[in-house]
Amino acid sequence: MERIRQLGTGIGWRPEIADAVERMAGSAGGVDWVEVVAENVCPGHIPESLLRLRERGVTVVPHGVSLGLGGADRPDEERLRNLAERAQALGAPLVTEHIAFVRAGGALTASPLLEAGHLLPVPRTRDALDVLCENVRIAQDALPVPLALENIAALINWPGEEMTEGQFLYDLVDRTGVRLLIDVANLHTNHVNRGEDPAKALDELPVEAIAYVHVAGGFERDGVWHDSHAHPVPPQVLDVLAELASRVSPPGVLLERDENFPEPAELERELDAIRGVLKTAGDQGGAPTSDEPATTPTTTPATAPATSAESSAGSGAAAAPATSAQSAAGSAPAAEPVTSAEEVPGGESEPVARQRIGLAQAALLSALVAGTPVPEGFDRVRLGVQSRALAAKRADVVGKVAPELPVILGTSYRPAFVTYAQGHPMTDGYRRDALSFAEHLLLGDRVEDAGTRRALRAWWLERSGPAPLSRRPTARLARATRRVLLRR
Repeated sequence: MERIRQLGTGIGWRPEIADAVERMAGSAGGVDWVEVVAENVCPGHIPESLLRLRERGVTVVPHGVSLGLGGADRPDEERLRNLAERAQALGAPLVTEHIAFVRAGGALTASPLLEAGHLLPVPRTRDALDVLCENVRIAQDALPVPLALENIAALINWPGEEMTEGQFLYDLVDRTGVRLLIDVANLHTNHVNRGEDPAKALDELPVEAIAYVHVAGGFERDGVWHDSHAHPVPPQVLDVLAELASRVSPPGVLLERDENFPEPAELERELDAIRGVLKTAGDQGGAPTSDEPATTPTTTPATAPATSAESSAGSGAAAAPATSAQSAAGSAPAAEPVTSAEEVPGGESEPVARQRIGLAQAALLSALVAGTPVPEGFDRVRLGVQSRALAAKRADVVGKVAPELPVILGTSYRPAFVTYAQGHPMTDGYRRDALSFAEHLLLGDRVEDAGTRRALRAWWLERSGPAPLSRRPTARLARATRRVLLRR
């Protein structure tokens, strides 16, 4: 059985802090490895900073955000190929993704395909677990390295959930052998937003399956915790990290920061605080590493009744040998899950389960991004908060994908985009979304200033073709002449 690779202390690599990360990397700075958003890297055009880090022996792990393994559809083959190519190009020891769905609708539900533009929680039900396990196996077979999956933060609760988060993760590992990426900031977020106890979740999940840990900052507003990745790591998140480190010594811990980047000295202080928590836990308890069996509980989540989200379960069980294609991904808990005929993965019930999950996810996503009625059982207020958060996130990402738009539109960009998003769900990625937004403004005469309208139209003309417009002087002169003649 392959041991989990020891990673050490890492930081999320972003272009904005690339120079600082390079200075901190290695024995002198204490950064042992980095994680990069997989979709932001092209195998044939790896950023020079990442190449230099690789030459210095710094491990680079691709972190995917678009597979949607918790969705009702099987994983897209092209997205799997892209993730595999990035793992190979970076020489990564593993790849990571999320336990989430990011799109819904389409042929399975005979409804329009909608993109969330963000990670949304899957219901913790047997149907959802069956679908997720099959999707994970498909991904494992397609990837050249082991896969680890991250727990996500959530603002909303699914009605009728049958398991706690710990039980859900336990059974997922038990049935697939997948590794876990535990985000302690997300455990804290779910504590504030969903009333879930992080210590209870850690007691229930198989800590021996942890590949590494995420630590990130956020903020609380009106009783809701926002996992922003744009604020300092608060003491509450470090407390959850301490809880985890008292149970197991994680192979790696990584600091995430996606925007609002501070000075490098502040990042170094946050990394030092993380190291301090891990050292204190090691000095006090000598927790086992994630390859060593945790203390065997008297009752495991797999055998405990899961009649409600409050049903109890013990801590992780001793590791058992993984089988077949999952052996490279690490150990699985020894306890056998209790399954019914409908819970057998890949069996006759799988298409039925996919359709049930697909319909439920499509109804929820449509309510969030298209303004359709709120599905029964959901908190309308929380769905409103989630809907606004999705629109704001979408505006942020479009502003990064097409940075000219906030420059052209100035302070009107954000309110204009949020208004646009409320009636125009995303269906085909952020680049298409940026073009559609510009079309919406131009065709509806929603830009009053003539200079702004000309600049926006020029941007749209340059970006909407199959290839960028030529920058040669003769081509630029021809375009300028054409614009003059059209105005006449």
